[in-house]
Amino acid sequence: MSDDDNFAAAYREHYWAVSRYVARRLDGRMNEVEEVVAEAFTVAWRRRADLPQSPLPWLYGVARKCLANAVRGQGRRRRLVDRLGNDDTAHGRHIEAGPDTEAPGAWVHEALARLSPADQEVLRLTAWEELGVEEVAVALGCGTRAASMRLHRARRRLRSEIDRMGPKTAAALKENGHG
Repeated sequence: MSDDDNFAAAYREHYWAVSRYVARRLDGRMNEVEEVVAEAFTVAWRRRADLPQSPLPWLYGVARKCLANAVRGQGRRRRLVDRLGNDDTAHGRHIEAGPDTEAPGAWVHEALARLSPADQEVLRLTAWEELGVEEVAVALGCGTRAASMRLHRARRRLRSEIDRMGPKTAAALKENGHG
């Protein structure tokens, strides 16, 4: 097969997996998801000669870099809006969450959010994207041993954060059969 055919096959087979990967990291902001996915596949098209035999982890790596660029751009836009004083709270559109608005399992996301972005990513690649250590290594652009160590350390730090969150979280863990 030609590079064009390989790219077309990878696009057809993995478009939705890459879209879900991006959507989970952008909390479903669909307009941004579509932009990042389009950029990821544009990069993949330009580098179609580099597509490996199993392209999904490689595509996750490309999408990861495109996400980082998008997040940096979003941060620049947010800082500009803050400097201009044109944010929602300045216009009375701030909405307070009620006491019963916490989603089930929100404590997991809270514990995950306390970790470094690198720890979050390695845990998400294994849990959300269901990648093995070898595939995580490809997505992160590192060796298998390094990926394995990163995963081990990230899991240990996540456990520490969960333990730090207190008895309410520990009770929830035991309730769900995880403790």
